[in-house]
Amino acid sequence: MRRPFSALAAALMLAPALPAAVTVAATVALPAAAQDARVHMTLADIEAATYSGTGDLPPGQSALTAKLQILLDRAGISPGVVDGFRGGMSASAIRAFQRKHGLPQDGRLDPHVWALLEQQAGAPLTGSYTITAQDAQGLVDAIPTDYAEKAQMESMGYTSVQERLAERFHMDERFLAQLNPGARFVPGEVINVTMPGKPIRTKVLRIIVDKTGGRVAAYDATGRLVADYPATVGSSATPSPHGSHLVQAAVIDPDYTYNPNVNFKQGDNDRVLRIPPGPNGPVGNVWIDLSKPTYGIHGTATPSRLFVNQSNGCVRLTNWDAQELAGMVVSGQTIVDFLDPGVSMAEVTNPVEPTPLPQPPAVPQTSEPHSTVLPSAPEAGAPEAMLTPAAISPSRPVARRLPDASGADPLAAALNQATQGAVQTVPPSAALPVAN
Repeated sequence: MRRPFSALAAALMLAPALPAAVTVAATVALPAAAQDARVHMTLADIEAATYSGTGDLPPGQSALTAKLQILLDRAGISPGVVDGFRGGMSASAIRAFQRKHGLPQDGRLDPHVWALLEQQAGAPLTGSYTITAQDAQGLVDAIPTDYAEKAQMESMGYTSVQERLAERFHMDERFLAQLNPGARFVPGEVINVTMPGKPIRTKVLRIIVDKTGGRVAAYDATGRLVADYPATVGSSATPSPHGSHLVQAAVIDPDYTYNPNVNFKQGDNDRVLRIPPGPNGPVGNVWIDLSKPTYGIHGTATPSRLFVNQSNGCVRLTNWDAQELAGMVVSGQTIVDFLDPGVSMAEVTNPVEPTPLPQPPAVPQTSEPHSTVLPSAPEAGAPEAMLTPAAISPSRPVARRLPDASGADPLAAALNQATQGAVQTVPPSAALPVAN
C-alpha cells in the first residue's frame, strides 16, 4: 500500500503551482493528527460557545469549533470526527452546509451560517454517559497491519472502550480523553460526551462523489440534499471509477476477501485471504457494493485521518456515516455519480434558493449552559444479525443483513430518551433495504 504523506507536506510541495487561495486553504486545513496544541475545554465551554458575528473560526482548537461540528452533524452535514479543531473536514462541511442552503460556498463561518446552525441547538449538545459492561465486551488486544496476520484473527473489533465510545458519539478518541482527564474508561464510570444527531432515515436515490472536494452527497427522489459526508476517494495509484454506477447491496459487518490477483497487493501477501468482520477491518464495518466490480463505499478504522490517508480506489467514510448511508440506499435503484475533475456539484444538481435568516428566537427560560445525562446503552435484546449470502462476487465482502432500524442503534435510543425527541430524525419514506 502506498505510504500516506501529510497534507501540509503536499501543500508545500505544490505551493508554487497553486493559486494563493488554494495554497492557504491546503495549509490551514491540517488534519487533527497534526494538531497537538490542545486547549483546556469543558462541556460548559462547548454549550456556552457563541459566534461573535465577524471573522472565521479561531485557529487551532476551540470550544466554538467543537460546537459547530456538533451542530453540523445534527444538520445532516457530517464534519467527520468532533475534535474541536479547525481543519479541512470542518471547512468542507461548512461548504456543504452552504451548498445545501443556497449560500455562497467559501467554507467559512459567517452570521448567516451560524444563525441557521443554531436551529439545531434545541437540545443539549453535551452530556454524561455511564459505561456499561457491554461496552467492554468483544475487544481485541491490537490490530496488526499485515493482512495475513489479520486473517488469523477472529474479529477486527475495537481495541478499547474508548475507541468504541468515540465512534458511538462521533468523536475523535483523543478529544474524548481530553474531555475526561484521568478517566479509565471502565464499566460503571461516568464520562463526558458530545451529543451528535440521530441517524437520518429516508430513501436516497442519488449519491454524488466529489473526489476534488472530498465529499459524498446523498439526495432523495426530489433532488433534495439529505446528507453530506467527508470522504477519502481513491488515490493516484488506484483511482476511483468514473461515470455512474448502481448500488447493488448495502451490508453491515462484512467479511473482507483480499485477492491480490484482482485488487491491490499488500506487503508480501500473494494469496487470497479472508479477513473477519469488525470496525477495524479494511472496509470498516460497512460495505455498499457498486455495480462497478470490486468498487464500493465503505467505512474506515481511522476516522480522524480521512483527509490524510488514501484508499484503494473505493470511497471511504467514517463507520457511522457509512452505516447511516447504508440504511438509506436502495439496492438496484440508488445511482452513484462520480464527478469528473473540474465539475462541481452545483453543475449537476438543481439550484437551491437561499434559505432566509430564521426569525429571532423567543426569550430563553435560562441563560445558564446546560448538558444532559445519557442513559447507558440498552442491553442486548434485539435479534442478532444473521449471516446471509450476498449477491456479489467471491472477490467482494460477504456480509450480514442490515440490523433492524427500530432498536439496534444504541446512540439513537440513548439520544431519543435523553432529549425526549428534541433531536429529530428524518422520517422514513419506505422500509429500509437489506442485503440479499
